[in-house]
Amino acid sequence: MAKNKIVVRGAREHNLKNINVEIPRDKLVVITGVSGSGKSSLAFNTIFAEGQRRYVESLSAYARQFLGQMEKPDVDLIEGLSPAVSIDQKGVSGNPRSTVGTVTEVYDYLRLLFARAGTPHCPQCGRPVEPQSAEVIVSTILNQFPDNRLQILAPLIKDRKGNHLQVFQDIRKEGYVRVRVNGEIFNIDDKIVLDRYKNHTIEAVVDRLVLRGVAAMAEDDPERLSLVTRITDSVETALVLGGGVVIVNDVTERDNPQDYLFSEHLFCPYDGTSIPEIEPRTFSFNNPHGACPNCQGLGIKKEIDPSMVLPDRSLSLRQGAIVAWPTDDKQGYYWQLIKSTAEFFEIPLDKPVNTLTDAQIHIILYGSKSAEIPVTYTNRDNATRVYNTKYEGVIPNLQRRFRETTSDYMRGKISEYMLDSPCEVCNGSRLNPVARAVTLNDIHIQDIVNWPVSDSLKWASQISANGNLSARQQLIAAPIIKEVNERLQFLSDVGLNYLTLSRRAGSLSGGEAQRIRLATQIGSRLMGVLYVLDEPSIGLHQRDNARLIKTLKGMRDLGNTVLVVEHDEDTMRSADWLIDIGPGAGKHGGEIVAAGTPKAIQRNKKSLTGRYLSGELSIRIPDSRREGNGEFLRFYGATANNLKALDIAIPLATMTCFTGVSGSGKSSFVVETMSK
Repeated sequence: MAKNKIVVRGAREHNLKNINVEIPRDKLVVITGVSGSGKSSLAFNTIFAEGQRRYVESLSAYARQFLGQMEKPDVDLIEGLSPAVSIDQKGVSGNPRSTVGTVTEVYDYLRLLFARAGTPHCPQCGRPVEPQSAEVIVSTILNQFPDNRLQILAPLIKDRKGNHLQVFQDIRKEGYVRVRVNGEIFNIDDKIVLDRYKNHTIEAVVDRLVLRGVAAMAEDDPERLSLVTRITDSVETALVLGGGVVIVNDVTERDNPQDYLFSEHLFCPYDGTSIPEIEPRTFSFNNPHGACPNCQGLGIKKEIDPSMVLPDRSLSLRQGAIVAWPTDDKQGYYWQLIKSTAEFFEIPLDKPVNTLTDAQIHIILYGSKSAEIPVTYTNRDNATRVYNTKYEGVIPNLQRRFRETTSDYMRGKISEYMLDSPCEVCNGSRLNPVARAVTLNDIHIQDIVNWPVSDSLKWASQISANGNLSARQQLIAAPIIKEVNERLQFLSDVGLNYLTLSRRAGSLSGGEAQRIRLATQIGSRLMGVLYVLDEPSIGLHQRDNARLIKTLKGMRDLGNTVLVVEHDEDTMRSADWLIDIGPGAGKHGGEIVAAGTPKAIQRNKKSLTGRYLSGELSIRIPDSRREGNGEFLRFYGATANNLKALDIAIPLATMTCFTGVSGSGKSSFVVETMSK
């Protein structure tokens, strides 16, 4: 078997006509040809599919049962095949929690960096927070709870799965008689059964006490001194047991108990705020410990858009101005509710909505607050009923139904009247207040992920050079910043320096998603791999083509075989080996027309690609252009994504091309603005 080439014999997948081809290993190989000629059938459906199948067959029988049976491609023989990785144009992920930062793992390193080298601040006042001693905690308890009934708790388990039998046994051995499990107090001798597949929180009850009149006692009062000693002993014990954390549970109001967290680690003396230990998961919006509690880490909230509920305000309520409710049925519940509300508040039913006052429109959309309205309801049997009710309003009604319904169909219908708006609590950062308050060199993590990759790269370079960090911070940050720098540089090298790390992965184009995966693979630094790529230059401006080609050559120089399906002229001319499949598309293709170096292909008269590369054939530029019909499609103030209040006039009856460097806003206008 030849070690310096991949040999394919008798490939017949799709329209391939029993072809034989030899592909040099450890080279940049481009497969080209007219659309539909069989390029992907050879690269993906034959070579990559066989590499994937062989890998799966090398696994154990137990592992293979989860992957299913993979069909062998229709080919007689493939020799010299390396482990294969496919980088195609499929979207990275449809998960709304997946971002450019998480896909490329840059965000994972940023989380680690801010957790270990960042400076925590109080989320309330913004001052840096510091650890608090047992004496400070005791003093705070005496001042904050002078006449309260308290429980001193030591946290043992926080949101972890399991039945935790050993934890209960250890508590019993330590001599504690009570334990709080998931917010409920149990006697340690009770039979406590936990679902091992659910998260549980367990705290030991160290002490229970009542602070009656402690504020009025003199400092040297024996009763006060005894109480202080008892509280100090309990707090110190709880800190040891809870790993530096103690919970003061105020049960003065039995129906409304309150927990107050104190920590040896972080505490703000100005407003008494204690925050948990800063960990990498503190900055994870996919974890309850780091996610914004309002949007659950999504960064957006679905809100009803009034302009979608009332799209045509020239219509009256009777004419069906409210499209979100079935008001066409005049015997139906919703119309009779609207009618009764309008009569109660003297809102005209037959006047256009745009002639109503703001207050009247507000009542229709947002409800009558506390006012009860008599509703006369006539059913389909002409039976009349009268009842009093508070008018909920169209928008609150839709929001409530969207939250409560279990029907996917109903959620889909209501979502037609909703828009994604940034979360008003976290401003789209997805993080909770504690994570948002941590800084590194006066920069927040949410600032970095909202910068373009080019700006984030500059910041990382400055931090590693002279970031004004302490010696401890420099020691911690150096290896992490190195990884961040490399991954950001990879993104820049493949022409994605305009993206932000917070960009949703689902919003990326096919070409961008492919280059994201390409940058991730470069970061893995694998050797001896066969990479199969599908038109990586698609959507890339010619300005950035050289950087992409340099990246592909870098992967080759590591000792990998890079197999690229491509039409781009620069990529073909830069290839070590060129394979032209054709001569036509479909049943007229599927043959190897030519294979060799780009210069050899140019000399091959049978190769249509070669004739274009040599200049023998070219695309003729039209001598004249269509003038159109004199009419224009005009847009004013377009602001989607990075568009800056653009005013654009597009001539009708012509072919109009939008161009510009990658990330300039072409798709933002054509797809996000014009098509919607």
